[in-house]
Amino acid sequence: MKQPLANILPVAPTPFHADGRVDEDGMRRVIDCMIDQGVDAICILANYSEQFLLSDEERLLLMRLSLEHTAGRVPVIVTTSHFSTEIATQRALAAQSMGAAMVMMMPPYHGSGLFPAPQGIFEHFEAVSNAISIPIMVQDAPLSGVTMTVELLARLAKELENVSYFKIECPFAADKLAALIEAAGDHIAGPFDGEEAVTLLADLDAGATGTMTSALFPELIRPIVTEFRAGNKDAALAQWQKCLPLINHENRQCGLRAAKVVFREGGVIGSDYVRHPLKPMSDRTRSRLLQLAGDLDVLALRWGK
Repeated sequence: MKQPLANILPVAPTPFHADGRVDEDGMRRVIDCMIDQGVDAICILANYSEQFLLSDEERLLLMRLSLEHTAGRVPVIVTTSHFSTEIATQRALAAQSMGAAMVMMMPPYHGSGLFPAPQGIFEHFEAVSNAISIPIMVQDAPLSGVTMTVELLARLAKELENVSYFKIECPFAADKLAALIEAAGDHIAGPFDGEEAVTLLADLDAGATGTMTSALFPELIRPIVTEFRAGNKDAALAQWQKCLPLINHENRQCGLRAAKVVFREGGVIGSDYVRHPLKPMSDRTRSRLLQLAGDLDVLALRWGK
């Protein structure tokens, strides 16, 4: 990449047929829709891609399919998290060999109580960084149960050449982003937030240069970032206020199912199936989601019609 990635790098949902099989053509249509949404990059195999419900064979299939179909139109970020350092390294090498622009990794964890000490976390990222030549994004999220201190994150940035992007989506993310930028700013190419942009304005105030949302409606969230970075903070605030009801509903009520429901409604994919033990969205939550998305005329609702 000639320039650091910024603005909006959404996570692609993984479409399944109604019987639970991976929908390969649906995955291609997801990628095409996201590119039409004006995204700056696409992240695959992340938590919002149901990565924890995919077999190793399915991961490999989806990675190859996504990179081949994207064909360089936008950069692709591949999530390669695993508790095993060896497996995380092999996943990162495979992603790089297929043309990924970046990999994203959570710290190693298994459940909420099995994770290494800070030095072990550092060595985990060090092994991957030494094996590849593309950037690594560190995902700091409550899902792992791992507390990654600013000191540890700054050390990763300062001492590991390829660790240069950070997705901070823990409580009080803005304060953590500001502290991390102060501690290691020259070593950070991309400070990002997540959580569907529910804290985006505060995180931009703290120095974030982009956000990693779902694929639900990045075409309307991206202007929040671009206007803010251009110095048009009133316009950024107005756009965030416009988007916030849908952002909040997705973040608090829908989770990863939101993009699938809207993509199905808009003809992008044929089914919004989520794999067990996840459960389908309730009719009540679905109705509100589609109302809010319709009020904003999100692209995915009409992309395939």
